[in-house]
Amino acid sequence: MRSRDVQPDAELRIEFHRDVIKGRGAQVSPQSRFDALSREEVDDGWPDPQEESGTGVGATVPRTTVTAQTAKSIISRNNSPDVPFTQSVNPYYGCEHGCVYCYARPSYAYWGLSPGIDFETRLFAKTNAAELLRAELSRPGYQCETLAIGANTDAYQPVEREWKITRSLLEVCAEFNQPVGLITKSSLVERDIDILAPLAAKGLARVFISVPTFDAGIARLIEPRAAAPYRRIETIRALAAAGIPTGIAIAPVIPVVNDSTMEAALEAGRAAGATEASYILLRLPLEIAELFRDWLALHMPQKAAHVMSVMRQIRGGRDNDPRFGARMKGEGVFADLIAKRFARACDRLGFNERRFKLDVTQFRAPVTARARSQKAAETPQLSLF
Repeated sequence: MRSRDVQPDAELRIEFHRDVIKGRGAQVSPQSRFDALSREEVDDGWPDPQEESGTGVGATVPRTTVTAQTAKSIISRNNSPDVPFTQSVNPYYGCEHGCVYCYARPSYAYWGLSPGIDFETRLFAKTNAAELLRAELSRPGYQCETLAIGANTDAYQPVEREWKITRSLLEVCAEFNQPVGLITKSSLVERDIDILAPLAAKGLARVFISVPTFDAGIARLIEPRAAAPYRRIETIRALAAAGIPTGIAIAPVIPVVNDSTMEAALEAGRAAGATEASYILLRLPLEIAELFRDWLALHMPQKAAHVMSVMRQIRGGRDNDPRFGARMKGEGVFADLIAKRFARACDRLGFNERRFKLDVTQFRAPVTARARSQKAAETPQLSLF
């Protein structure tokens, strides 16, 4: 069915193309919307020295590069009514997981980079993140609230194995009894159970594992360098067994693509020990709409027009609806159906019977050696006689 505001399928123009860039989500590199000049790619027949050969599909696979960056600040704050936190820390710019729908992609346009291939291949690591966080938490005026780590790009993407910036941030949080929330698609979070479990025992940590689909074939296409769905379920099991409150996020739900596996993912997550669940409907702001159309044309050409038609039905006839209150859940028949299916599954499985709230009352700034020496200098020594 189609609402009156939805444009006809004839206008859902999809450009079909040839080769697949294996291991990458985006298949094109739309230029920054802030560029003064436009560019058009032309094949001159010469190989790109910055790329390595593909795997038998006729396409090249761009290498991942990581640039160390000295950040000027580390805590980002927001007042959005659609997200359950007001402050967050992102250890990296860009994300190698390559999820084609990632809402963080458009941010690359601000730096003159492409939200497409650049976003998942040209990464930036905030090497002084822990130092900045320690300084921020030590400020006299700091008001303790839950700190979300990796809310924009995944804090446990593959490069974290080498750079360990997320782990250093968790170590700082442990020093201060700073409550922390994580959401990830990576099993690498298991590495940091030794920090997260003691925090959780104090009511200071919880983790959500994102499992948009329980179909491994679809997962390989929409999030090519993230952990396999079954592996994420095992991560839920490991975290829950360690006493860490763990949830499962079906994010995003993509009409006609992955919504059919929602209940299966919730069942598997509950059996593994997840106690909370959430979902978000696909959003297509700015350049993501172009990237997603391109992805559909390449991987699901027979469904492409239908998927975009449903997307417009839940977004008021547009590719995206940025309004608070509507942007995460959508509107209309399909959105209502997803909401009812999710609620029914949660009731049946016993999800969200108790929402775990992190404790902000235990926050303490540790006394440094310098502070102790200053305090001693300010206190005159009493005479023994």
